[in-house]
Amino acid sequence: MANNEKIVFPYENFNTSGWRKFPGHLRYYFSLSILVFFFLFLMPPVMLLAKIKGAREYAYPWAAWGARAWLRWSGMKIVVRGKENLAKNQSYVFVSNHHSYLDTAMMFAYTGKKMGVIAKKEMLNWIVAGKFMKYVNVIAIDRTNKQSAIETMRNAANKLRSGISFGVFAEGTRAMPGELLPFKKGAFYMAIDTGFPVVPVAMKNTDYAMGKKQNQALPATCEMVLLPPIETKDLTSEKDLTDLLIEVRGAIAGELARKN
Repeated sequence: MANNEKIVFPYENFNTSGWRKFPGHLRYYFSLSILVFFFLFLMPPVMLLAKIKGAREYAYPWAAWGARAWLRWSGMKIVVRGKENLAKNQSYVFVSNHHSYLDTAMMFAYTGKKMGVIAKKEMLNWIVAGKFMKYVNVIAIDRTNKQSAIETMRNAANKLRSGISFGVFAEGTRAMPGELLPFKKGAFYMAIDTGFPVVPVAMKNTDYAMGKKQNQALPATCEMVLLPPIETKDLTSEKDLTDLLIEVRGAIAGELARKN
């Protein structure tokens, strides 16, 4: 994989017409309603207790439980492959493709690491949800403001050095079903700056289960594949960064092309 251009893979087309779409629409809005319930009624008490205890750490197990419960109640079975590639006491920069809202919950709850996630700034504008996300190191990035984006990645790098792994969806937005968009460089700057290994992550079948602009949720088995880490300690130049990006993206593309 020698370039950073859009790739289109064959995928299962679940688009139907008329009344056949209704169950998928119903499940989609039921899934979103679960999120609203979590953020409005369950998370404020968790934040209050965390504040009383003076430890934001208290919010983490609740956030992970909420992510797993939401995926399960949305009809998703999650399969994780490749956890044996990760060292127990090592932090990583997890770089993933991005097709669905499901990806963020899977990344946060199923790597086996204490995770932070780089998210679009709009997510943290949600009143209660945005405040809770800050408790669990979900950091907003404004990709329209280069200086602000650089500061965000520096903030994430400092947290990475403190022992928190970070997940980054390097396309910068959700891709349409079957697509892999060009990767942005921020995650790779962060990895090289800190010297932490990059783990390529392939999210599979989430575009079928709850893809962009589909407004449907279909019961499905969604797979997160944690590919072997790539070291960054000896990388310094812009060419090193570009080579790292291409290597990581190529590993993800190769896994997405592989049939299970």
